[in-house]
Amino acid sequence: METVIQEDIVIVGAGIAGLTTSLGLHRLGVRSLVLESWDSLRVSGFALTIWENAWKALDAVGVGDILRHQHQQLHGNVTTSLITGQQTSTTSFKNNKGKHEVRCVRRRLLLEALANELPSGTIRYLSKVVAIEESGFFKILHLADGTTIKTKVLIGCDGVNSMVAKWLSFKEASYTGRYATRGYVELNKNHEIEPMFMQYFGKGFRAGAIPCDEKGVYWFFTWTPTSKDKELAQDPAKLKDYVLSKLENMPSDVRSFIEKTELDAFQSTPLRYRHPWELIMGNISKNNVCVVGDALHPMTPDLGQGGCCALEDGVVLARCLAEAFFKKPNEEKEEYKRIEESLKKYAKERRWRCIDLISTAYIVGFIQQSNSKFVNFIRDTILATFLAVQLLKKSDFDCGQLK
Repeated sequence: METVIQEDIVIVGAGIAGLTTSLGLHRLGVRSLVLESWDSLRVSGFALTIWENAWKALDAVGVGDILRHQHQQLHGNVTTSLITGQQTSTTSFKNNKGKHEVRCVRRRLLLEALANELPSGTIRYLSKVVAIEESGFFKILHLADGTTIKTKVLIGCDGVNSMVAKWLSFKEASYTGRYATRGYVELNKNHEIEPMFMQYFGKGFRAGAIPCDEKGVYWFFTWTPTSKDKELAQDPAKLKDYVLSKLENMPSDVRSFIEKTELDAFQSTPLRYRHPWELIMGNISKNNVCVVGDALHPMTPDLGQGGCCALEDGVVLARCLAEAFFKKPNEEKEEYKRIEESLKKYAKERRWRCIDLISTAYIVGFIQQSNSKFVNFIRDTILATFLAVQLLKKSDFDCGQLK
């Protein structure tokens, strides 16, 4: 017998965007149901850099201090050319107003911090959405297990392959031709390296290493593989050898973290992004449906703003959507209209911020990871400081409080 559940708000995806939106709504007294297709929190990706803008969002939903106590604050960014062996820029995370708060945060700890603040039963695991249909003022979700959910609001936080984004007529995210290989190593003793964001550029690749805490270090390597090299993504041992061969000029104390990383902690994925003009012309929201996080704005990692932007999205959406539920409607049509207007408000507030980040990240990545000798020369001699400053410039943003 088919099970039918009715909910006010359903969020598809228990990632950063979904959990932040749900927690923001919870803080404002509005219940939501989060559907996750996996049997637990999806913690792939190891870690991510949380910049000033994202800390403001985390503080808004009340989990900032939990994560601060678990991760080191970074002092600055150091960029080195592996072609010349010279440092090309050094950027302090201090400014005239004080400090830019930047930390490299374990993804698992971030998701757990958000999830643990939600009421029991908010997240429904093993709940894969296979179809979406309309029924008057409601959306009907059909799950793989036969469950049917009727909801007043549908929020797609289901990642780069979002079914909800597809329902809103967004195209599939485009491939850049670049890949990102990431890893994390936790030592038995303190690593004793400075709390700095260390970036390295070579011909056709970009790499970095960032301490998360006293024993853990997250690293990344972005590259443009040939058709033959793409097979490396399926073989961790060969992939590790390839990365280390490209980084033979990296300082030995930093390179050692990649050498010590276990093969099962190597992860390689193609980099994808949404064309900015799709956000100009497309529907971020339509009626009582909207998209958030990677479902809305998949972007390259060159600014480190993908997850940060998702945190901003969650706070803004929760603030806008909660307004629609503060007053009891006289009829369904009135409530539907209020929901529709609140989602339009969210879309208006987020559209150009997302366009800016997607565009800037793509351009910065193109320059940083060029195969051209001329572009590399310009990058290392003229644009090095400019590119480093973009990291801080784009994080100088405040999504506001929940109320």
